[in-house]
Amino acid sequence: MPKSICLNVFALLVIPALLLSGCSVGPDFVKPEVPAVKSYDRQPLLKRAEHGQRFDEGCWPAAYWWKSFGSSQLDSIVSQGLAGNPGLQAAQASLRASQENLNAGAGIYYPQLSATFSQSRDAATSSYTGSTGTGSIVNLSTLSASVSYALDLFGGQRRSVEALGAQVDVKRAQMLGAYMTLTGNIVNTSIAIAAYREELDELDQLIAIEKDQLSIATTQYKAGITTYSSVLALQNQLASLDASVPSVRQKLSQAEHLLATLIGKSPAEWNAPVMRISGISLPEHIPLSMPSELVRQRPDILAAEAELHAANAQIGVATAALFPGFTLTGSYGRSGNGMDDLSDPVSRFWSIGGNVLQPVFNGGSLRAKRRAAINVRDQHLALYRQTVLGAFAQVADLIRALEHDAEQLQAGSQAVESTRLALDLVQANYKTGMVNYLQVILADIQYRQARIGYLQVRARQMQDTAAMYVALGGGWQNDDEAKAKAGL
Repeated sequence: MPKSICLNVFALLVIPALLLSGCSVGPDFVKPEVPAVKSYDRQPLLKRAEHGQRFDEGCWPAAYWWKSFGSSQLDSIVSQGLAGNPGLQAAQASLRASQENLNAGAGIYYPQLSATFSQSRDAATSSYTGSTGTGSIVNLSTLSASVSYALDLFGGQRRSVEALGAQVDVKRAQMLGAYMTLTGNIVNTSIAIAAYREELDELDQLIAIEKDQLSIATTQYKAGITTYSSVLALQNQLASLDASVPSVRQKLSQAEHLLATLIGKSPAEWNAPVMRISGISLPEHIPLSMPSELVRQRPDILAAEAELHAANAQIGVATAALFPGFTLTGSYGRSGNGMDDLSDPVSRFWSIGGNVLQPVFNGGSLRAKRRAAINVRDQHLALYRQTVLGAFAQVADLIRALEHDAEQLQAGSQAVESTRLALDLVQANYKTGMVNYLQVILADIQYRQARIGYLQVRARQMQDTAAMYVALGGGWQNDDEAKAKAGL
């Protein structure tokens, strides 16, 4: 082929590609509008409760938010979990794989070049070659290189890469979600363990007191002072109290096993540190991001947005499939009967060309695929809105839960204080001989029961506080470690 003709063919194919290279069919992605709501529900926000906690509106959770509980043991457990949890490691590996898939997909922007070397030895009979001779043996050596380049005139390939980039964003948000959920679960489980242990301590003391009361009642019955029904009633009460201990111990064992799993250990190779509720502080300030900020920082909302982005890009891919596809090809090589012939200029061969593929008839499948892509985009838009609504409802629930916890804690604190004062008064009267020891025991039982109720409410309040940090996004945007793992 003369050089002038080759240049004309090249110009005919490449110039339109350059003119149309910026064209991408399909809708460009636009982030969903930020919700216009200013608060999470209609009720006024409680600025400061009786227990001292305060909502700080417009603030994001701090990095390493669990440190606000003031427990070095808790900090150590969270660090171990972030280093060894298999679920978090799986999410990180999934993110890395998605990033490599994006790198692989971006290869379509470049020409595809390949090299081939082949060598063969063929024996042909005279009948096969159409001659009357005795046949021949032919050696053939070929060395060639070929290049092809698909012209992305309508942006289908760019939309495909855009979708892969959105999938990276999905995996990144999911990894941040795993990070956030892991820290929340570790804090929640650690608080439960501390509460169960302290509750068991109170139950042990309560059982000891009940046994003293039963011993006194038995002595009084033998002396004829009280009835046997009173003794039976105390025995039933003690048996009921004894029966409650195994269930609390079972809950403690399950929580310890769960915590071992969260930090990446089996229950047989890790012991939870001895923690008490009294060693964990309740955060005084609770950050409360505005709804408009929450949609830009909560991982599940970010994942839903990225899924929407990927679905939107697929519309462009399906639309581009309706238009012609252009491909440039070229090859160059040498071929001869032996390796020495490859250096002979006469043995060279080359080709240059291009092809155009235009869908003509496919039973409407391409247009149906485009309509399906539009519907998938609409599906993900609805799922995004549902995710946002669910996040707002969760935060609203936790706001009210913390306020109700405060009310219950205040009532529980008053109950503990009143029963303690009553116990002190009875003990003072006992020392003066005004009351008997049985009345001291009854006052002590009431005090211990009030203490157990208070511990349960306080543990729930701490867990709701931790849940609020998680519901607000977990503070990953202020956490350099989390952002580094997410590739931010």
